[in-house]
Amino acid sequence: MKKYLLASVAALGLVAAGAASAADLPSRKGPVAAPVYMPPAFTWTGFYVGANAGYGWGNVNTNGFTVTNTGDLDGFVGGGQVGYNYQMGQFVVGLEADIQAADLSTGNTFAGVRVKTDYFGTVRARVGVAFDRFMPYVTGGWAYGNVKTSIPALGFSSDASHTSGWALGGGLEYAVTNNLIAGVEYLYVDLGDKRILNTGTKIGTDFSVVRARLSYKF
Repeated sequence: MKKYLLASVAALGLVAAGAASAADLPSRKGPVAAPVYMPPAFTWTGFYVGANAGYGWGNVNTNGFTVTNTGDLDGFVGGGQVGYNYQMGQFVVGLEADIQAADLSTGNTFAGVRVKTDYFGTVRARVGVAFDRFMPYVTGGWAYGNVKTSIPALGFSSDASHTSGWALGGGLEYAVTNNLIAGVEYLYVDLGDKRILNTGTKIGTDFSVVRARLSYKF
């Protein structure tokens, strides 16, 4: 009986010694790495509203038997825009409407005709290519505006709305944050012709605009 007890005690001692040695061995498991946070990729999809300001310059043409340049107009433009973009892969399509107050005037021209555009607006499609937060784009669509024409020597004055124009241009935008988008844009705007003095003479107004933009995307 004593032999069995001694054998059992010896066996328990060996097991305990083995367990202690195993506890002293270095663990094969390294430190658990903390999960890496990956922010979601930026998307251009969404509605936006914003403001713009810039400079415009262009021509006023008198269309009678011949087309002649009546004068050059230039001045400040500024207003706001609202639109929606939808991103498909790297391509972005959208629709935008804007309206601007303007101070585009010819002043006193050699022909005695004064022309001033005091506001204009556009409704345009946009197509762009996204390079992450940069997006160059082209744009084009319908344009409208108000053109005031006067001939002081004849006591003539006309304040006419032009609704059959068009606009074409392009720009570059950069998403400063996920919501704030800055950009610069060029537009060529043609407001078409309007008849004056109940004759065959028409006044045509077209101009270029370069403007800075700042929009908030929802």
